[in-house]
Amino acid sequence: MKFNSFSTSSTLLLFFLGFLVQGQQPFFTAESEHQWLSTDLHIHTVFSDGAVWPSIRVEEARREGLDLIAMTEHLEYQPHAKDIPHPDRNRSYTIANGMIREGEKLQVINGSEITREMPPGHINAVFVKDANALLHKDSLSGIQAANKQKAFVFWNHPNWDAHRKDGIARLEPFHNYLIQEKLLHGIEVVNETTFSEEALQIALENGLTILGTSDIHGLTDWAHHIAQGGHRPMTFVYVENKSQEALKKALFEGATVVWFEDLLIGKKIHLEKLVAQNLTFVSPQYRGEKTIMEVEVTNKSAAPFHLEYTGALSFHQRASAFIIPANSMITLLVKTQQKKTTVELPFRILNAITGPKKVLEHTFIVR
Repeated sequence: MKFNSFSTSSTLLLFFLGFLVQGQQPFFTAESEHQWLSTDLHIHTVFSDGAVWPSIRVEEARREGLDLIAMTEHLEYQPHAKDIPHPDRNRSYTIANGMIREGEKLQVINGSEITREMPPGHINAVFVKDANALLHKDSLSGIQAANKQKAFVFWNHPNWDAHRKDGIARLEPFHNYLIQEKLLHGIEVVNETTFSEEALQIALENGLTILGTSDIHGLTDWAHHIAQGGHRPMTFVYVENKSQEALKKALFEGATVVWFEDLLIGKKIHLEKLVAQNLTFVSPQYRGEKTIMEVEVTNKSAAPFHLEYTGALSFHQRASAFIIPANSMITLLVKTQQKKTTVELPFRILNAITGPKKVLEHTFIVR
């Protein structure tokens, strides 16, 4: 991948400083006692087929402001075993977790990737107690062993073109069995640089948790241009508190939203919550005798919102479709024709995906 250079060192410094500042702030705000925790539940190091030591994964996550990462090395696929022999499949997690300082924001959990051809393909298990116990000749035994450890188990990149030449995720009888037996709990709708509408439909139809991960093998900055304002795919989990127990509970309950490039992907109930908490319409006023309502619209999140107004009114300085950039505020001029104390503004959130070819519709009450 070509790495773009900046024209001056000062420009690079500004990007770098802005990147660090963003990393200290929550990506999405949550009102009440709940929080949105940022996670990446699928990453690799040299302890399977990755290109970096576990310490790099920890440093990347710190710089990018993540709340939690899972070390998920391939159990069976060990291309670096001759150079880095390690009979203990927990070693990557042990090294990474040993870097975490007391009281710091970032948390690390143990995980594994059960690596098979289709079906079932590649299966991740996180919140694993002992990765070694998942090593079996057949994949079902490994998946069952993960469930015995009360791990959260999900299907990786079901649309991977190495397994699906057409790039379409579909269930095999084995997957249906895993779902029926409650051995499979989630599915990646986003993996690395791909988004699968078919995987999203599978999640919605089968009650699986919607997930998005980086599946990073090289450097996140090279893959996602972090220093230039990009970000890795993440799963945001709506939790009661920051404990690992609360996060695990929320994963099993499916309380997630995926952030992929500019897209927000999830079940309607969770996207509605995230949008309402991060996009606010406040301080409406009229000037003199004019019947044009001025209202401040604030985007408190790290993601832009792509809006399309669907109501009967019109705006004074912009079209019905517009973008509110991340961490910004705009003034919306609404031609209400008469002075009103309350106005309903219905929108389609064009980058909030609730299903294949479906976007979130949400009405904001301005008063």
